[in-house]
Amino acid sequence: MSNDAVDDFDGAKIAILRGEDVLTLLRDDQPDIAFPNQWDLPGGGREDVETSIQTVTRELFEELSVVLDPSKIVYHAKEQKSLAQPDVTVHFFVARWDDLPDSDITLGDEGQRWCWMPVSEYLSRKDSIETMRARLSRALMTLNETI
Repeated sequence: MSNDAVDDFDGAKIAILRGEDVLTLLRDDQPDIAFPNQWDLPGGGREDVETSIQTVTRELFEELSVVLDPSKIVYHAKEQKSLAQPDVTVHFFVARWDDLPDSDITLGDEGQRWCWMPVSEYLSRKDSIETMRARLSRALMTLNETI
């Protein structure tokens, strides 16, 4: 992993896989936020001098009350935030967490609801965030996951 102490990045996201499903979050339907009413993956913006793992751990807990077990992480990449912002980077993680029980997941104060969604469905939905679909697809190809 990169040295986050000198790493200027914008945020971090995580795809948590359980079987053939991915943990998703339906964003609020508010016109003043990015990607309103679209299916997203947990994570968000960096605060202060957080490392990428601190950012994704905090965001996952704030959004879904899940305490990240770092031993579950199977993939990590630093990527461009978007084509429109090629100099801004983000971190993307994938965790394989087959024993994460639903009882450990509680919606925080952001988002309309959460659900386990088949990965194939998430990757094909028009209302899932395109950049998250692309990052997850690249990660699965790298991991040689056949979901």
